[in-house]
Amino acid sequence: MDSTTILSFFDKQRPSRRYWTVFATLCTGSCLDYFDFFIVGFLVASLSGGWHLTFLQSSIMLLGGGVGAILGGLTFGALGDKFGRKPMVMLATAVCALGAGSLALVPEGDWLIFAALRIVVGLGLGGIGTLQAVILVEMTPTPMRLKLLGWPVMLPSVGIILAASAGSVLLATLGWRGVAALGLLPLLLCVPFALFMPETPRWLLARGRVEKARLSVAALVQCKLSEVPTTVGTMARAPSASLTELYQRPGRFWFTIIVWLMISTANYGVYLWGPTVTAMLMQINAAQAAKYFVWISLSGFLGRACFSILPIYIGRVWSGRLVGFGIALFLGLAAIFHDSFAFGLPVFVFALAAGALFYDGGFCTFVPYGVEIFPTRLAARGVGLAQSANGLGKILGPLCLALIAGSSNYVTVKATQEAVQPAFLFLAGCGLLLGICFFFAPETKDQAVRLDDDLPVPDHGPILKHKEVAVS
Repeated sequence: MDSTTILSFFDKQRPSRRYWTVFATLCTGSCLDYFDFFIVGFLVASLSGGWHLTFLQSSIMLLGGGVGAILGGLTFGALGDKFGRKPMVMLATAVCALGAGSLALVPEGDWLIFAALRIVVGLGLGGIGTLQAVILVEMTPTPMRLKLLGWPVMLPSVGIILAASAGSVLLATLGWRGVAALGLLPLLLCVPFALFMPETPRWLLARGRVEKARLSVAALVQCKLSEVPTTVGTMARAPSASLTELYQRPGRFWFTIIVWLMISTANYGVYLWGPTVTAMLMQINAAQAAKYFVWISLSGFLGRACFSILPIYIGRVWSGRLVGFGIALFLGLAAIFHDSFAFGLPVFVFALAAGALFYDGGFCTFVPYGVEIFPTRLAARGVGLAQSANGLGKILGPLCLALIAGSSNYVTVKATQEAVQPAFLFLAGCGLLLGICFFFAPETKDQAVRLDDDLPVPDHGPILKHKEVAVS
């Protein structure tokens, strides 16, 4: 069977109103889901004094989301390949929202329950990050992929801006419980997901569901079903839920783990500890520190815009190199000059704002690239692996400062200031390793995503090659 006919037809079409509705819903979901994740940095900064939190307790509250994301990326990635992208992204959205909203019910001072619910939030967010990226790549015609798919990755920065704004404005009026309750908002997205989003045509073809794939194409380009070709090309083996298949591709496997671990360690180390460090350096409260992170978040948003455009001209690989070395430069400056001031503000804050162009903006290159380097039948598991490494970075990022400061110490000015320089030099080193890795990476610019590859996979059925038929 030859699937190139259906997919080549799809790749030649312009996205329709239905496509843009799904696109906008997924973007809104990214914004709200990352609000749920990043608001915890401001909640912990607000609670640390009243709850008498140590560095270890604060870190566990912050890194619980990373533990959940490791499980969520692998679990929802495998289930997404096996049962479909649409039902699993709806389930992951519900899990994330319910976990985040339930923080408002945590008994006063019970940091363990708080941390457990953060694991639930991370579980859902790991699944969402995995499946949304795969859906967007598989629903977007190949010629438009490089032009469009960096932009949705900008929306998490909007979520960070909303989290910082909520921390600076709403903490004082709604209190921490009221702000936490806003985490239920992503539940509303399940309605448009159910009504407007079809299953992706590439996944349906990989499962051998040719007629449903034709219906999906007709819906996404809003044409008559009779206009969609009936011939299909080289069929992929049916996707399984096995994670062991990823290990048969060691280059892609280890590259994915290293680059995602490095960028997420830098990103979450800054965003989750940054408000606390800034508050202590400037001797201000959490709400005031959050105002500075609105500007740092805006810089990250600008960075995502830049890295949505740059790959069109220089490709994914050179974009990745710029991201890594930019992180190394500016977080290195933040470490070295953390106790210096300019114009009445810490140089630390200026360096974080400049660095956000890279440790935040770089995700616009990494997210679609993580889908492009794997064939469709492995895509969700491949991105799930990336999200699991991302989740490990969510642990390593906030944990590094706590370990350097002494995990049993209370969160105090002295303990924090002594740990800032070595912790942020470690984060800068993550950027350096990231940049080096992209000297060994394949370019995917303008290349179509394959349904399958040529590697043998035992016990998952035969490979059907190069038999062209028409669907009756």
